[in-house]
Amino acid sequence: MLKTIIIGASGYTGAELALMVKKHPKLTLSGLYVSANSVDAGKSIGQLHGKLAGLLDMPVQPLVDVEPVAKSCDVVFLATAHEVSHDLAPLFLAQGCQVFDLSGAYRVQDEAFYTQFYGFKHQHHAWLEKAAYGLAEWNASAIAESQLVAVAGCYPTASQLAVKPLLVEGLIDETQWPVINAVSGVSGAGRKATMTNSFCEVSLQPYGVFTHRHQPEIAAHLGCDVIFTPHLGNFKRGILATITMKLAQGANENQVAQAFMNAYQGKPAVRLHSTTLPRIQDVELTPFCDIGWKVSGEHIIVVSAIDNLLKGASSQAMQCLNIHYGFDELTALV
Repeated sequence: MLKTIIIGASGYTGAELALMVKKHPKLTLSGLYVSANSVDAGKSIGQLHGKLAGLLDMPVQPLVDVEPVAKSCDVVFLATAHEVSHDLAPLFLAQGCQVFDLSGAYRVQDEAFYTQFYGFKHQHHAWLEKAAYGLAEWNASAIAESQLVAVAGCYPTASQLAVKPLLVEGLIDETQWPVINAVSGVSGAGRKATMTNSFCEVSLQPYGVFTHRHQPEIAAHLGCDVIFTPHLGNFKRGILATITMKLAQGANENQVAQAFMNAYQGKPAVRLHSTTLPRIQDVELTPFCDIGWKVSGEHIIVVSAIDNLLKGASSQAMQCLNIHYGFDELTALV
């Protein structure tokens, strides 16, 4: 059994991970942690998240001294802020722990990216170069080999899974940048109450236009420039991405369908819809990404849907763990 801890356990993603670890036949949950000054320290996870009451009543402990915690575990999930993950990951890695980081701290191998989009200077260049990008369906070999897996972001997951098969097969005219419009539920903003995610204030609206940090993550890993516009929706969880692209000259609908089949045959967390378009309600509370498409003339619209807290975060992290250790990909997820 792999002794597993979660740091940042009191948030939405941490709570989802805790339940997955509890259900996993090869993992044992050996600790739940939050920052030393967190108001959640000392409370049980079941008290913080009522759906876990009676299932998992382990206390959430303040993380005061990393070294003894690191020496007591095999696997670490970092469900922490970017700057926190940036600092903590090397400490656990130095003790031989396997680290799955759900923040953006190690996703893009470009130092300038962090200064511009995350507001801090990256100090751990060696680990940045060694980190495997945790987009499970496309990077299994690196995930299996790396001690540090930087789990892909929620918007980048929904976007890349929809676009990458067509780029790989050369079916997209890249002179017309893919246009990605994606809507997320408010849980993507985290659990802390603000005016942004107050029920009375939330209305369907775009944000981060031309400035959102997930645009360069998407572009870097696709190898293709994109226009990405995120939207906040007045619902709890899920992401729906609608992506408009121009097909390469001569590309047709049969080639599109074959490209998706080639990419995702045997990939259990992706479900293809050849006749209907995905809906959030079909993926909510599941680890799946549903993908559908329509072709008209020289243009294609691809729609993808995920649960932002699961395939966009925690279940993808667990999927990466399963790949790394050679377990069935959907262990503890379905």
